Amino acid sequence: MKTIRVRITAEELEAKRIAEILERAFEEDGNPVTIYEASPDGRIWSAEILLFDMEPDAAAAAVRDRVGADAFAAPLEAEELPDINWVEKSLEGLKPVRAGRFIVHGGHDRDKVVPGAIGLEIEAALAFGTGHHGTTAGCLEEIDRLLSLREYDSILDLGTGTGVLAIAAALKARQTVLATDIDPVATQTALENARLNGASHLVKGFTANGMEDRRFRLYGPFDLVIANILARPLMKMAKSIGEHMTSTATLVLSGLRVEDGPRILFAYRCQGFVLDRRGEKDGWLTLTLVRGRKVA
Repeated sequence: MKTIRVRITAEELEAKRIAEILERAFEEDGNPVTIYEASPDGRIWSAEILLFDMEPDAAAAAVRDRVGADAFAAPLEAEELPDINWVEKSLEGLKPVRAGRFIVHGGHDRDKVVPGAIGLEIEAALAFGTGHHGTTAGCLEEIDRLLSLREYDSILDLGTGTGVLAIAAALKARQTVLATDIDPVATQTALENARLNGASHLVKGFTANGMEDRRFRLYGPFDLVIANILARPLMKMAKSIGEHMTSTATLVLSGLRVEDGPRILFAYRCQGFVLDRRGEKDGWLTLTLVRGRKVA
């Protein structure tokens, strides 16, 4: 699979604005966006995005089409990167992450799991979620907290990525958790990681676009849903998510910028949910909502 890096260089404020436009324009496609200083004095910055399965010219055109006049005067370049597992490369040297009772680690750090902790071994894969991102860590902390307070009858990890959240919930609760994703690679990765962590008998999964798939009804209605996705798809799916949850359910939402909070809360308030808990890590937001019961 070809990997094309498209880079736009501009002064700091402009580059950061372009990076935000790229994130919102490509968020449903899951293309990674980065922003970094490109000059020693910190005045010039670069915004980069990775696109897949296209030629450099087509990638550049796609970015120009999405960004439009906002980057008209900024230099743009596109190049094909060597055939490297960039997720694996990015994880090299990352230390184990502690989130609540969970410790997320690679195979080489198994000995770092301390007594009493729940180790989650997640190797590099073409799927999102290693525990090093603020949204994943925030969700893990909430899973640990919620499953320490009460039991749930039916749990769903929607947009599972590597499966780390589903595995965490399954190992903490010692019960079946459903893990689904729009991306078949993610679904396969999640189930393989479940096997690696001794949870293949607890984590069940399938690939589904949204929640219209009839198989959701075989496992639901759900009284705990964890959805670490992005703001726009979470807005679109508010009604369908609500329809597949019980009248006294708990919903953990992440993949959100802090500024996304008000519109997300409004969308889910229309489905009968109210805010129970709000957490913020590195500019990313995790919201815990409840329906049909008093806020703790």
